[in-house]
Parts: sequence; structure tokens; C-alpha cells
Amino acid sequence: MKKRILLLFILLILTGCNVHPKEEKKDSKEVIQTVKAIINEKEYEVQLENNQTVNDFVAILPKEFSMKELNGNEKYIYLDQSLSTNSSNPGQILAGDVMLYGDNCLVIFYESFDTSYSYTKIGHIEHLPNLGDGDIQVKFEK
Repeated sequence: MKKRILLLFILLILTGCNVHPKEEKKDSKEVIQTVKAIINEKEYEVQLENNQTVNDFVAILPKEFSMKELNGNEKYIYLDQSLSTNSSNPGQILAGDVMLYGDNCLVIFYESFDTSYSYTKIGHIEHLPNLGDGDIQVKFEK
């Protein structure tokens, strides 16, 4: 019996087995799937895409913007910095889409429509109401 225990002990040492549980490695880049958008003091959840533009955007948060009205269907702001892009023409914009136009123009659409323009999608806000005429205050938070 002593020989079996000794043999088992030697095998554990030789194979490098660790009898202690290993600690899980934590990924240094946690994937964030949502951020909060506070629009005119009302809170919304933005469901994020999984792309480099989103990573760049999330890295600058929290941020507060005064977004301007355009075309009766969107609010926009030119960011102080450029973000990565992978733009394409979605064909249709849906109310609640949060997009990047070019490499520094953040847009929140509050009406659905067909488009011929190209954007990089950042995310989507479900059940976003008509944001009306004029500028709005928007704060994005992690």
C-alpha cells in the first residue's frame, strides 16, 4: 500500500499536476453589451454592437452632449475625436439606431426611414420616442 501512495505521489510530481485548483484568468477586456443613455433626464438602455467602433466609443464614456436636430428624424453631435469605422449602407434606418457617420459624427435616429448613406452601427435603443424639435441633452454612461 505504501508503494502505491509513493508511486502516486511521484507521478503527480513528474506530470506537473497541481492538486490545488487553478485560479481563473480574467480577460482584461470585458465585453460590454449595453450602456445607459440619459436623454432629457429619461433613462434608456443602448444595446451595443460588437465592433471596434463600440470599443472606442465606450472607452470615452461617460460623456454628456448637446445634440442638434437634423431633418426631423435624427439628433447629432460631432465628437472631439475620431473613432474606428467600418461603415456600410444599412438601406434602412430604424428609430432608436445609434450610428456613427464618418469617423466622428454620433447620430441618434428617432424616426425610421430608407437611406442611401453609410454608417457604422454602434447600437440600438428600443422604444425610443420621437425626440421632437430642437436640441437635446444626452449623457452616455457605462
